[in-house]
This record gives sequence, structure tokens and C-alpha cells, in this order.
Amino acid sequence: MTVIRQQDFIDSIADAFQYISCYHPLDYLQALAKAFEREESPAAKDAIAQILTNSRLCAEGRRPICQDTGIAVVFLKVGMNVQWDATLSVQEMVDEGVRRAYMNPDNPLRASVLLDPAGSRKNSKDNTPAIVHFEVVPGDHVEVICAAKGGGSENKSKFVALNPSDSIVDWVIKTVPQMGAGWCPPGILGIGIGGTPEKAMLLAKESLMAPVDIHELVARKQAGEQLSRVEELRLELYEKVNALGIGAQGLGGLTTVLDVKIMDYPTHAASLPVAMIPNCAATRHVHFHLDGSGPARLEPPALSEWPQVNWVPDLETAKRIDLDTLTPEEVASWTPGQTLLLNGKLLTGRDAAHKRIQDMLARGEKLPVDFTNRVIYYVGPVDPVRDEAVGPAGPTTATRMDKFTEMMLDKTGLISMVGKAERGPAAIEAIRKHRSAYLMAVGGAAYLVAKAIKAARVVGFADLGMEAIYEFEVKDMPVTVAVDANGSSVHETGPRAWQEKIAQAKIGNIPVVAA
Repeated sequence: MTVIRQQDFIDSIADAFQYISCYHPLDYLQALAKAFEREESPAAKDAIAQILTNSRLCAEGRRPICQDTGIAVVFLKVGMNVQWDATLSVQEMVDEGVRRAYMNPDNPLRASVLLDPAGSRKNSKDNTPAIVHFEVVPGDHVEVICAAKGGGSENKSKFVALNPSDSIVDWVIKTVPQMGAGWCPPGILGIGIGGTPEKAMLLAKESLMAPVDIHELVARKQAGEQLSRVEELRLELYEKVNALGIGAQGLGGLTTVLDVKIMDYPTHAASLPVAMIPNCAATRHVHFHLDGSGPARLEPPALSEWPQVNWVPDLETAKRIDLDTLTPEEVASWTPGQTLLLNGKLLTGRDAAHKRIQDMLARGEKLPVDFTNRVIYYVGPVDPVRDEAVGPAGPTTATRMDKFTEMMLDKTGLISMVGKAERGPAAIEAIRKHRSAYLMAVGGAAYLVAKAIKAARVVGFADLGMEAIYEFEVKDMPVTVAVDANGSSVHETGPRAWQEKIAQAKIGNIPVVAA
């Protein structure tokens, strides 16, 4: 009988979450490198180059791939012959491992888990509790999958109860564009079909834990091999989702998804539950087994395995911007898709800070920061270590601040914003009305962005932790003009143009992106 010791299990969980914080799965990296090679959209290619460069920097420096170090998700399959030498419950052991991983002083991870979600939303400070999925199976070992899921991709999860005669493909192709780019494509779509609503969601999440292997299905299809119905569905969705032209970061391009995963389960005759969950550019998971011989040993991949892509700012085409002397007139002159390099003092603020600003303005109170002619960056950074000014500090999803945009532009003197993904109609109208601009930084390039931050200090709402208002001193921080003063959005024009190009280039049943 296999005996799993409590300390071995806790140590394995802790090591796993540290490991996935800074190492992409190699299958994902290889697929992303191929997407970079075949990408024809300059904006999408630049975004993928930033993601790949960021990945290597994180592996070298053992720092988080993304500032959103995720909510901890653990899948456990425990053999029936396993005995635990433990005083804690399985949930408590997992939580202790997560706690140690996220509070590791050498590589602290951002604690994003909030208690009392419908009330005070108080940060647990250690990213616990984890989400644990537990299954008892035949055998004498414990199979463990640890994943860190960021809020941007989790928030784009979708579920539908279709009629049995409805088309799953039609629903997916209609729904993916509605997800926007807040899930940081290119990534992976996990789809769960059947069971009951909660089973379909669990299937979708679990499907994301499998390696990227769509290229193998493409090769088998081209060789004339008979595929299963689920495999055929994966290929059909892979082709049709990429044909949407959404592209990296929603800027328009050939690759929106690197793979489509599907798991199914028997369901009621009257039902067809379907769930869809995306994995983002910060895809993070690791799979290991415990057999009673000690903790898992996770060997870091060799740095030679990383694609040799080295992104640097294009100083010939990018325009340097002095944030300390920026005027509304200069902001209004920016054009959609223009690359800017920000220099000077940049304020930060996200959900909690915006809500507090709204409440203070409603009460007639003075704000802790003067936003006049300033730019705000939607970010919640990781704590710094050693000589860092700030830890990984990539952008958060900008649409969550849409409902505050009119207020900020009208009441505070703010003239521009930086975030990730698209803006909604209300925010775009506010930007147009106030002749402002929205700038997009690449989601999934948090450590690369942090390299451009030379100093950081909290200037407001210190009690909000990572959601406090910081002032960053930045040097050549790369951004793209995503919405200009006229209300033109590259997240609308880019995908539309590339959808047309892909439709014109497609040959037979094999998509351009799989060639």
C-alpha cells in the first residue's frame, strides 16, 4: 500500500505553483513559436514576439509570466490503494502548499483571492483557498495537475444549454467574438459537452490541462486517417475560430487559438449543455505523480528550448512620448495602431481604486492624486524582489473600467488610459467625446513591461494593496494606440480586415494557420 506523507504532498504543491509561475509548458511555447513564424499581421506578430520574449525572461529570472498569478486550481486523482500519513485534510494540505508558494520571499506571487465575494471582498493575503477537484480511482498513486488561472481568461468562460438539435459549432463561432480579447489570445479553448451544467464546466476546465496537439490531428487528417467525431469537431472549430481573424491580443491576425480541446460526457435526452473556457497567453499548468517515494521533482526546462525571439522597441517607427509634458492636443493627434514608447511618470489604478474615486467624488471629497493631464495604467503589480522597482506589471482587462471612463475623463482631468484588450461602446463614446485615447499594452508580457518601470511608489489608497494607486517612472514602455480621439478602435478594424484576408486565402478544408 502506498503511503503519501503530508509534508511531501504540501512541498509538491508549493513547488508546482512556483514552477508554473515562471515556466510556460514547452508544448505551448512551441505552438506559439510556429504561430509567430507564420503570422502576417505586423501588430499580431509584434504582440507574439513580446509574449515569447517575456516568457524567456521569466524563465531566466524565475519571475512570474503574468502579474495575475492566478487562482490556484488543482485536479487530484487519488488511487484507492493510497493511504495518507497526514493530520490535515486534502483541501488543507493543498491550501498550505499554495500559501507557501504564493508567499515565497524569493519569488512572491500576487495574492488575488478575495474572501466574502458578494460583500466586503477582503483579500485572503495568501491566495487561498484553492479550487480542488478530487476523484478516487483505481491504483496506488496520486495524480496531480496544478494550474494557475488568471481572472481575465476565467471571466470569459461561457455556458449554454442548447437544444439537442442545435449546432455546437454555430454557438462557438457566434460566442468567441463576444468574448473580446480580454482572455489574451492566442491561447487555447477548452470545451465541455454533456453531463449537467456543472459537469460541462468541469470538463471544459479539465480539457485545458492536456498538451497542445492540434498539429497532430492536422497531419493525420491530411494523411487520410479516420478521425473520431470529437477530433473532427476540434479541427472544425480550430479552423473556423482562426478564420474569425481576431488574432493575437484581438488586433487581427492569422492565429487566435493554438488548439481547441474537447471533453464530453453522456447527458440527458432533453439536454445539450456546452461550456467553453479559454486559456490565455499565460497558460500555466504542470502534471505529476506521487508514489510515496517523496515529493515531486520538477526539473526546469533548458533555456535552449525557448524560441530565439528577442523583442526590442522599434525606435525607427515608434514615437517617444514624454508623459510629464503631455497635452490633450498631443493625445488627440495619435492615430489608431500607432506604436508609442511612454516615458516619465505614469499613474496606476484598477477596479477598487476607480470605485473609491467614484465614491469620493460623489461625496465632494478631494482625491489623493491630481489626474490633470495624466495617463492611468490599469494594473495590479506583483511585489518586487531584489533590485526591482516593481514586479511583473502587465495590463489588466480594460473593459472592467468602462463604466468609470466618462467620470474619469469628465471629472478628474485624465487624458489617456492604458490597459489590455478592447473597450466597449460606452467607453469609446466617452473617449471620442473628450478627445482622449486608449492605449493597449500586451497581456502576457508582464515581466517585459516591468523592465521599463524604473521606479514605483504608492501615492493613494495604500490599503488596497496591489490595487492601490502607484506612480511609475517608465522608460520606453511599449503601447499601441487602440482607440483614438475620433473613437476609431483597432479591435474592431483589425479583426474585420483579417477575417476578410483569411477568407480570401483559405484553400480546401485546411486553414492557412495550420499550413
